[in-house]
Amino acid sequence: MRIGIGFDSHRLVKGRRLILGGVHIPFEKGLIGHSDADVLCHAIIDSILGALGHGDIGKHFPDTDIKWKDIPSTDLLKHVVGLMKADGFELLWLDTTIITEEPKIMPYIENMKKEISKYGIPQKIINIKAKTNEGMGFIGRGEGMAAFAVCVLRQSLYNPII
Repeated sequence: MRIGIGFDSHRLVKGRRLILGGVHIPFEKGLIGHSDADVLCHAIIDSILGALGHGDIGKHFPDTDIKWKDIPSTDLLKHVVGLMKADGFELLWLDTTIITEEPKIMPYIENMKKEISKYGIPQKIINIKAKTNEGMGFIGRGEGMAAFAVCVLRQSLYNPII
């Protein structure tokens, strides 16, 4: 068994689409980053990479490499799930938290779970929560968003590591 934790945060700016968990959320601002800046997917990716002992998202998809510019984070997630399976592990549980003052995330959670499940993570093992930061800090001022993810992996019963 292995446990991984992931975290990501990005600034909110006008003129960008807001993508969380691979889902477009109508809002006057979006997250800025080298990719689509999907903080939820980035936190999930880091939690899986951490559990595998493979470093972090920046090691695999550096923002200095133009090929990752504006790429959907779900493409990165698909790649990391492939690494996990190639290493002989399976995901047992994924617990995540998105932290933002607005927009309200609750109406989009089921769609996020469905979207994430398209990339090799069963929907029934995904938990997504949404919280505010009670008006404190950069999140509370509406300047950005953050997400945490914790995953539990186990060595696959069908592909044991020798």
